[in-house]
Amino acid sequence: MSQQILMALTAFAFVTSVTPGPNNVMLMASGANFGLRRTLPHMLGVALGFGAMVALLGLGVDRLIAGSPRLAEAMKWISMGYMLWLAWKIAHASAPIGTGYAGARPMGFLAACAFQWINPKAWMMGLGALSAYSAGAGGALMVALIFTLVNLPSVAIWAAMGRGLRGVLQEPGRLRLFNRVMAVLLVVSMAPVLTGH
Repeated sequence: MSQQILMALTAFAFVTSVTPGPNNVMLMASGANFGLRRTLPHMLGVALGFGAMVALLGLGVDRLIAGSPRLAEAMKWISMGYMLWLAWKIAHASAPIGTGYAGARPMGFLAACAFQWINPKAWMMGLGALSAYSAGAGGALMVALIFTLVNLPSVAIWAAMGRGLRGVLQEPGRLRLFNRVMAVLLVVSMAPVLTGH
């Protein structure tokens, strides 16, 4: 991979990783509700899980899914159902910060890794990068590596923004409103799946 292509790939990885999407909305909500330390496994799961997904897609899993329209359709509906469930969970996370709501836990590492497989933005990012920047298995692994390295600091920005809002959100009514706005944004992030754009 030439230096020019590597720089273009890094820029693409940064822009797509740092812009709003399901991962970033959930990380901002987690940072606000649980703080950075408790959100770290979620951040690592996003970065490493997405990198692993891109590597597997580049090694042929994308062709397997493309060859099975029923599987692709099932993944779409599972994705939408899971996103709606997550939005409901975020909307109801309304206890004062520091105490957490009953049974509240931030998303863990394995759940965040698995989430990448049903995250529509992750699919668009991964397939877009693979089609534009990879050539063969070595290229796919390089795309996965670059995304992993760029993704972690990019998603950490969102968790840190959420953490920065904790002072403002100490009042339960404000936290409830914030969580409901985050839930709506998560649902809105599903628009590309519904509209096909």
